[in-house]
Amino acid sequence: MSNSSFITHFLLLPFADTRELQLLTFWLFLGIYLAALLGNGLIITAIACDHRLHIPMYFFLLNLSLVDLGSISTTLPKAMANSLWDTRAISYQGCAAQVFFFFFFMSAEYFLLTIMAYDRYVAICQPLHYGTLLGSRACVHMAAALWGSVFPYAVLHTANTFSLPLCHGNALDQFFCEIPQILKLSCSDAYLRELGPIVVSASLAFGCFVFIVLSYVQILRAVLRIPSQQGRHKAFSTCLPHLVVVSLFISTVMFSHLKPPSISSPSMNLLVTFLYSVVPPAVNPLIYSMRNQELKDALWKLNQWTLFHQQ
Repeated sequence: MSNSSFITHFLLLPFADTRELQLLTFWLFLGIYLAALLGNGLIITAIACDHRLHIPMYFFLLNLSLVDLGSISTTLPKAMANSLWDTRAISYQGCAAQVFFFFFFMSAEYFLLTIMAYDRYVAICQPLHYGTLLGSRACVHMAAALWGSVFPYAVLHTANTFSLPLCHGNALDQFFCEIPQILKLSCSDAYLRELGPIVVSASLAFGCFVFIVLSYVQILRAVLRIPSQQGRHKAFSTCLPHLVVVSLFISTVMFSHLKPPSISSPSMNLLVTFLYSVVPPAVNPLIYSMRNQELKDALWKLNQWTLFHQQ
């Protein structure tokens, strides 16, 4: 029987077994990572530099891009390094850091998407009170509360997880360190110590989910009451990117953790986790910029400014 005090490293699940596929995986991950860095970096720069985008919706979008950068930078670089150097190992400290930062950024993203749903609700259902309910000070306070509350939340879960004695080796069925995978290695009843925080997390997640659903029910009712078709289209188009991002995030996370055991396998777990941990940070900038003319204009101006200063 081994204990966590004797474990110096963990073994991550590889994406490929042959050297050729490992190198192909590395280049694929590198392309996705660079696309995520470029897309989110452009959105952050465009929002920060264009005064017309200094409104609540884009302030929260800037925070979402920061979260996406942090989230994908927590998991993908190590997976790329392991594929390139043909290894599975990650140090005990590195695994703990991955668990902390991944939980931190994923929690921040979910709570931020909830705040963004509230922003869309107020903008469409209570437009006359928008400036009062979502003034610059209120937005800063909400963002500060978000970042400040998620930090101790992630510390609690990480410390609680790594305080458990581990009796089932050090091989994880995932390409990065994640709390459910660490719990699988814990001794028979030791994981029950993490049960309380998990129940609290599940309750918070369910509360946020209900809030988002109710917000969009009210938004849909308000949009359908708009007399002109052009007005309905404009109102709905401001919500569509957020709705797509929320649906992608929640559906992949729920399927990953609630799928029936009959279809569960290491390769399936790997694919589904890749979908919710890597794909959203890479495609969110594309989703938000496709139907947003203000953001497109800001990105175009940024591109023109960059080209002008290069000449």
